[in-house]
Amino acid sequence: MFKRILVAVDPSPARHSTIRLAGEMAQLTGAEVRVLHVVASAASIAAVVPLEDDAEAKAILDEAVAALRDKGIKAEPALARGLTTQVAAAISETADEFGADLIVLTPHHRGSLEALFDPRVSDAVAHTSHAAILLAPEEAAQA
Repeated sequence: MFKRILVAVDPSPARHSTIRLAGEMAQLTGAEVRVLHVVASAASIAAVVPLEDDAEAKAILDEAVAALRDKGIKAEPALARGLTTQVAAAISETADEFGADLIVLTPHHRGSLEALFDPRVSDAVAHTSHAAILLAPEEAAQA
């Protein structure tokens, strides 16, 4: 069924449910997992400002990979950088490069008006990716 799973993690506590769900799918199917964290930056008129530092990004990625490996899952890290508007494209591109047949991520819920002006990353990934998408529920955030 699924042989290559890409799991996209961000700094939110919801990443724990995303990692857990990706791990469960990998155990069920014997898939290998690539854990992606996109270090996002925001652009203003005067500058591009990183939204997190490199140490924080590495810690998030290392935590996720360790949690999967502790369960006996073959997992590797991947780090990408981009503007907040480029996060979905970075996820889709990484999935294509990895040959992922499943992408696991968290849908950050927004109101309909907010979503109109700022679409969810999960929606954008679903429209640009060739892989199946599995959304991990935020309310089940636990490691």
